[in-house]
Amino acid sequence: MIEVSNLVKFYGDKKAVSGISFTVNQGEILGFLGPNGAGKTTTMNIITGFLSATSGRITINGYDVLEQPEMAKKNIGYLPEQPPLFLDMTVYEYLEYVSELKKVPKDIRKKQITDVMKMVHIGNVSGRLIHNLSKGYRQRVGIAQTLIGNPEVIILDEPTVGLDPNQVIEMRKLICDLSKTHTIIFSSHILSEVQAICDRVIIINNGKIVADAPTMELSARVEGSVHYSLTLESSFNAVQMPLRAVPGVRSVTLMQEKDGLIQVDLMADGDLDVRKSVFFALARINVPILEYRSLAPSLEDIFTSITSPRK
Repeated sequence: MIEVSNLVKFYGDKKAVSGISFTVNQGEILGFLGPNGAGKTTTMNIITGFLSATSGRITINGYDVLEQPEMAKKNIGYLPEQPPLFLDMTVYEYLEYVSELKKVPKDIRKKQITDVMKMVHIGNVSGRLIHNLSKGYRQRVGIAQTLIGNPEVIILDEPTVGLDPNQVIEMRKLICDLSKTHTIIFSSHILSEVQAICDRVIIINNGKIVADAPTMELSARVEGSVHYSLTLESSFNAVQMPLRAVPGVRSVTLMQEKDGLIQVDLMADGDLDVRKSVFFALARINVPILEYRSLAPSLEDIFTSITSPRK
């Protein structure tokens, strides 16, 4: 759906984006992350056609952004961090204006606006001035304008900034619903939101991609290993050798032993899921598992570890 090949962008002598390449598949929610100044916003602006690249190629649904800009842009809906709203218009007037800009045929314009308002739940405020809407409703209006013209790709830059917890939950559900019919690039500094929403994460730093993996596998890809905490009704001597014999297990460490229970830290290869094998290894020696949880670092931990300056 989106293909970025060897993208380079210079601002004068400064290289903001340094030969990055990635693809985004149809129906995928991609988390696009990076610290300030990493090249993230520049990359998104090039994808949407707001900036030109120094070199490289971007295609949207098969259309080259540079050579076929009108067709490429028809396939993109973009919500920047500050939604481009006209506060003195009503919601309906604004969406009608956006429809004109996007050249939506007049015979389907009214129905499309109605359908979009229903999709993002703003039909009840269609006649109100945008100036009088809450932050949450303004964000919904911003998303509504991205959907006008029925683009296949939606790019959202910080869509949950300034929202209260209930509005964040509503926005998260809306984005997940949109992914059923759209491909989404989601950029946010609220990493817990990215972890909850996105299928895959790309982290960019100093103009280069430093991580690209499915969200659930990112910690294993970055660190090369995963940790599990097991609480068992047994002694450490009884489980130590059977656990170490499981393919993929690197180490087994006793963390605590009390009242007939032990807590064990198990480290395994990041590219191999050992959970079933560990379960059956313990079942064969009749050891009950009372707790089994992953100790994978949060996305925030991973982000910090790979983007912080090395000392």
